[in-house]
This record gives sequence, structure tokens and C-alpha cells, in this order.
Amino acid sequence: MNDAQVNELLLQSLEHERGGVKLYAAAVKCASNDDLKEEWEKYLTESRRHVQVLEEVCKSLALDTEKMSPGRKVVAALGQSLLSAVETAKREADPAAAQIIAAECVVLAETKDHLDWELTGLCAEKSTGARAKALRAAYEEVEDQEDEHLYHTKGWCRELWIESLGMKAVLPPPEERKKVKTAIGAERAKNARTTTPTD
Repeated sequence: MNDAQVNELLLQSLEHERGGVKLYAAAVKCASNDDLKEEWEKYLTESRRHVQVLEEVCKSLALDTEKMSPGRKVVAALGQSLLSAVETAKREADPAAAQIIAAECVVLAETKDHLDWELTGLCAEKSTGARAKALRAAYEEVEDQEDEHLYHTKGWCRELWIESLGMKAVLPPPEERKKVKTAIGAERAKNARTTTPTD
């Protein structure tokens, strides 16, 4: 394995999780649906813990948690762009539009998170010794939460859009009701949405 790239992955992941905390804090302010707000508040708490987990991994591997690289700078810039989009939506858009924009930004951010943690799990499998132990422990604590963040928010985003288009939406979305944590589960939930009863 390329040790320098493993380190880069961890530092980019840390940067992205830090940005995710800011993004969720802003997204919560845009959530007008109480169920979505509650969900994002939970994800905000979990994202704060993910930052701690990655900081612990970096420290255990003697990585400088503040070391910048070109890739990490790009991750920071992308995070700031998503945050800026949500803040602009909150200021300038009507509440329903701001909520959808926030959901879209969260989906974009969680797509990167999902990839980062998937790669961290792969690195854990291929590593040995202290690095394998640290990566495995982090992955096992965080991966299911990241799956939920991505798949549930994608469902929220879809259903909020459907509602805004004047069609019958399923809120909370089927992904939420079925506690989806896999891509297959998310696809099944989406396909079953027309048979899911609404409250």
C-alpha cells in the first residue's frame, strides 16, 4: 500500500468531517420539517464524534492533524462552498427551497464521506499492526452511521423535491422508515415508495 496516500486519505477525511459539522449546523437551521431537523441534529452529533475518531486515528499514527496538502485544501474549499450555498439559501430562499438546497448539499457532502469511509475500511483490511487496528476500530464505529446519513438524506431530498413539484411525497421517506443502511436497501425503499403509506 502507498503509505503517503493512506495518510492523505485520513487527513482529507478529517478535513471533510470538520466541514460536515459546520454544514450540518447550517442545514439544521434550514430544516422546516421537524422529523428532518431531528435527524440532522442526530447526524450533527455523530459527525462531531467522527471528527474525534479521525483525530484519534491520526494521533495514534503520529500524523499531524493540521498538515495541509493540495488535496486537503481542495476538500476544505469544497466544504466551504457547500456551507456557503446553505447559508445563502437560508438568507435568500423561501423555507421550502432552503430545506431542499440544504438536503442537496448534505447529499453531496455525504457522498464524499461515504467514499472516504469505504476506502478507510479497505485500508484497514490491507494494513497490519497498529494501523490496521486503528483503522478497523474507526471504520467499525462510523461506517453504519455514514451509510444512514447518505441513504436517508438522499431519500429526504427526493421526497422534498417531489412535494415541491406538487406530487404526493412520502415523508419521512421510506429509507428512514425502513432504517436503510445499504445501497440495495435504499433502492428497494425507493422502489417501494409508492406502496408506503403516508401519515
